[in-house]
Amino acid sequence: MTIDRKTAPEFRTFDNINLIHPAHQKLDSGCNVFCFNSGDQELVRIEWIFENQRFDKNKPLLNVAVNTMLTEGTGTLTAAQIADKVDFYGAFLQVDYGYDQSQVTLYSLNKHLQHTLPVIKDILTDSIFPEKELETFIRNQQQKLQVSLQKNDFVARRAFNKALYGDSLYGLAADADSYKTLHRDDMLLHFKQMYQPSNCTIVIAGKIEPQILELITNTFNKDWVNPAEQPDISQPELRASAEHFYFIEKPEALQSAIRMGLPAINRNHPDFAALQVLNTVLGGYFGSRLMANIREDKGYTYGIGSGMSSLKYGGALFIATEVGADVCKAAVGEIEKELNLLQTELIPEDELSLVRNFLLGSLLGSLENVFSHADKFKNLYFAGLDYSYYDRYVETVKTVSAERLQELAKQYLNFNQFYKVIVGKY
Repeated sequence: MTIDRKTAPEFRTFDNINLIHPAHQKLDSGCNVFCFNSGDQELVRIEWIFENQRFDKNKPLLNVAVNTMLTEGTGTLTAAQIADKVDFYGAFLQVDYGYDQSQVTLYSLNKHLQHTLPVIKDILTDSIFPEKELETFIRNQQQKLQVSLQKNDFVARRAFNKALYGDSLYGLAADADSYKTLHRDDMLLHFKQMYQPSNCTIVIAGKIEPQILELITNTFNKDWVNPAEQPDISQPELRASAEHFYFIEKPEALQSAIRMGLPAINRNHPDFAALQVLNTVLGGYFGSRLMANIREDKGYTYGIGSGMSSLKYGGALFIATEVGADVCKAAVGEIEKELNLLQTELIPEDELSLVRNFLLGSLLGSLENVFSHADKFKNLYFAGLDYSYYDRYVETVKTVSAERLQELAKQYLNFNQFYKVIVGKY
């Protein structure tokens, strides 16, 4: 058979996506368990996910420090012993901190769960945050911060989040002195209040045989009790700054970091899917308008992009790049031009068709295994949405018109309303 390499393969569309739906049970302790049973390998990924407690600006690093130090020692195991036990059984353990949730994740072979699960149980019920490890954590984090503050893009991102979200968890811009507010007694209290079964969602993905599920649920339904005091996870106050332009000068900078955008909608808003299409046209993939203009045509940067963040209590639309310091002002002008064009001219159908196929292809490509299906579920579950969200998303990507995208551009892409942060020269 001869392959015709001169003719591109035809585009194919799909009507819907087939997502794996989880089985659900609620343990007597109040912990919700969701199971994605798929795959042939004797492997599971288990995630213990906790809603973060209300942010205290007087103790700004409490959430992140407690989560990060969960593996630093328990009443019976040192940090080294925890690591050795996990490694011995070929498992992988990590802790992840997010703005809205914190989690502990274990990858383990099924046959070794009887040995690895007790380690997690110990971490979630008896972490002690040893004073020596806390001192090491503080010292290391202060050093990392000192290095990061030399990077223009890091400084720009911090200043941008602070402008959008103020003194809330989302706007956190810790300095070296912030680490001085960390005290072991506060961390122990925070741990007891937050890491409890009523505030925990367990998501299991992989080959889940009945005895495996029973082992997991029994381990975390016995001797794990809720304290009398419940965690405070109330909604934060988000206050955007009155000032919209921030210039942080670095006279010796060879490159300037640019970050601009504005508070926007999150996944719960009916405009979100269509705005994702518009964002992709603007700067959401390699063939976007910002890339074509500022990288390919002008040569101002190696890369530029736009994105949307969806948080539990807010969201943002942003543009980020680093450009040569001598062309920073020109780059900002080109960004403004691209924003204005989307408000005044309809997106051509061939460009829109390309973006549609990119987004639908990306969605399909992101569902490569059962872990990916579990990740899609988490996006919905913690936003209070159901699976109809993805049906609406696919339909919107397929059908949203150039006229509707122009309306959204006028509503969400007004350059004069953008918060703009420049770090370097301008």
